[in-house]
Amino acid sequence: MENLESMLKEVSSRIFQAGGIDRPVVTQRRSRMCVGVRATHRSLLPNGVILNVSSTGSTYFMEPEAAVELNNMEVELSSSERKEEQVVLSLLTSEIALSKMKIKVLLDRILEIDFAFARASHAHWIDGVCPALSSKGCNNLAVDIEGIYHPLLLERSLRRLPDLVRSKSQTSPYLDLRKDPLKPGHVFPVPIDIKIEYGKRVVVISGPNTGGKTATMKTLGLASVMLKAGMYLAAHNNPRLPWFDLVLADIGDTQSVEQSFSTFSGHISRIRKILEAASESSLILIDEIGSGTDPSEGVALATSILHYLKERVNLAVVTTHYSDLTCLKEKDDQYCNAAMDFCLDSLQPTFRILWGNIGESNALTIAKSIGFDERIVSRAQSWVNKFTQDKMQEQKGFLYQSLVEERERLETQAKKAAFLYSNAVHLFHEIRDEAQDLEEHEEALKAKETQKTEKEVRAVKMEIEAVLQDFENQLKTIGIDQVNSLIKKSESAIASIVKAQQPSEELIRKRGQEFYTPRVGEQVSVKSLGNKLATVIEEPGEDDETVVVKYGKIRARVDRSNIRAIVANPAIGSVRSSRKQGQQGMKNNLKELRSLTAANYKDEDSYGPILQTSRNTVDLRGMHVEEASHQLSLAIDTRGPKSVLFVIHGMGTGVIKDLVLKLLRDHPRVAKLEQQSPMNYGCTVAYLK
Repeated sequence: MENLESMLKEVSSRIFQAGGIDRPVVTQRRSRMCVGVRATHRSLLPNGVILNVSSTGSTYFMEPEAAVELNNMEVELSSSERKEEQVVLSLLTSEIALSKMKIKVLLDRILEIDFAFARASHAHWIDGVCPALSSKGCNNLAVDIEGIYHPLLLERSLRRLPDLVRSKSQTSPYLDLRKDPLKPGHVFPVPIDIKIEYGKRVVVISGPNTGGKTATMKTLGLASVMLKAGMYLAAHNNPRLPWFDLVLADIGDTQSVEQSFSTFSGHISRIRKILEAASESSLILIDEIGSGTDPSEGVALATSILHYLKERVNLAVVTTHYSDLTCLKEKDDQYCNAAMDFCLDSLQPTFRILWGNIGESNALTIAKSIGFDERIVSRAQSWVNKFTQDKMQEQKGFLYQSLVEERERLETQAKKAAFLYSNAVHLFHEIRDEAQDLEEHEEALKAKETQKTEKEVRAVKMEIEAVLQDFENQLKTIGIDQVNSLIKKSESAIASIVKAQQPSEELIRKRGQEFYTPRVGEQVSVKSLGNKLATVIEEPGEDDETVVVKYGKIRARVDRSNIRAIVANPAIGSVRSSRKQGQQGMKNNLKELRSLTAANYKDEDSYGPILQTSRNTVDLRGMHVEEASHQLSLAIDTRGPKSVLFVIHGMGTGVIKDLVLKLLRDHPRVAKLEQQSPMNYGCTVAYLK
């Protein structure tokens, strides 16, 4: 081999010196040693064998005649060497075959040890806790996981595990990592609680898009697989799960053009395979069940699938936007609802799970928050309001959420109670000493205010008596044609006196607002909602100046300064009778001049001819109380100023009629109301300001 190489190097050098190549080239082609030479100088190697040609055809790789015999010897020796290697390998293989069982056992043990170390390293890395198999003797929860993190989302926030684990005698980079396990500038995921009672076979998770429904389902699936693999979970306390022999999932869009699969057909194809493989101990996870097709058929198919899974698997967890699937719990206790929480103030999901609750998709709210065309969103909202049905389950969901918020508020107050109690005991002694002084001071203030009020009343009476005396004196001397003029003059004088003594409307409203505390169930005017009429569903706390109100299906927390109390007008419904009495008995009852100002007459005539049309009529017959209240408020808001609204409520049991009369009397836009005609008690006419 050395002789062959030295000979070829010598030949290649001669070719280079003769200008047959740019540099000496000794290489191997077709398992034979050769030299490179330009095609134009191939004559430098007479009787040489061409083994190969370069891609450009400008260089030939030739075997000199003197190298043929040496190359033949090289090929023979290489063949003999390979045969000897095969013989040695065969002998070694025979030796291994005799000990194959021992080697296999040792390899299995090494793999088990390596896997155990890997699990321990991972558990230490995520600061995990050991999960346990759930049993009915412990508690009533089949799945009891508190504060678990999605494993993959958590790993993004942790520093990368080292590839090598050093011995204890060396400094371990892994131990150094645990001193600061978080990445700089990390975004820590939100932990969730998963609690499913025994006897629940199907869990239906609803809520807004991007709210965490799919991530919750994936977290449960990964936790189940990690339990089977003997891995620790990134959770709090002692997580417990059942043993699932299979975890079968359909998550994501399986659309495939190559396989002629649409979104729906791919979805159903995978569910079919899941149903074929599932057993009584399986966990089934299905994302957006029944989606991708006509909603009515999708709901029917999804309902049928859930009934099938309820009878044949250990647990099925599905996500959906179909509200009909959340109603299955009402008919069967084996179903369980869960909702993803959504903050209406920030229009962002909180990723908290509300067990037993029903979530809303909040599609219109999300569309509005990302800058969607407001005209389209507004029109969509009007259609939603038009076709909204009475959904008691949604009301239960809102009530449950309110109770959760109330519970959190009470827990916060309970923490403050111990501190406040100690302060209260100290203040009690101080207040007890000052109580007597306060009572005396209060009595003095009352006496002073009483004297001031009596003085003002006497002054007003004297002024009115002077006007009345002047009226009576002039009445004796004037003619009949001047009586009306004298009456109007006296009315104006008395009205001016009364008006001068009355506080301004703005002052009354401000003073009333200082002492007004909204109560649950009261209707208030909300300035931030365009002075819309809303219902209070949560009172302000001691240190909280916000109130939770509900307008239609919208719940919002507003500042206390943005709400106004709705004060019923006692004059509504009796204006007409007051006017008649005033006109007929003006001379004998001048005290009613206060309520008969010129504005009353002007407002009466400003509505023009009253004509009922389809646009100014709202029919509430056959509706439930909440729906009728919402439709009436919506009808009032859509009417313009100085207009009328015909409200058809019928007679029936009188519930809707009583509701209509109460809402109209309390509404700030209603100037007055009256029965449509003496013969029609089922329709009320509201005159709007």
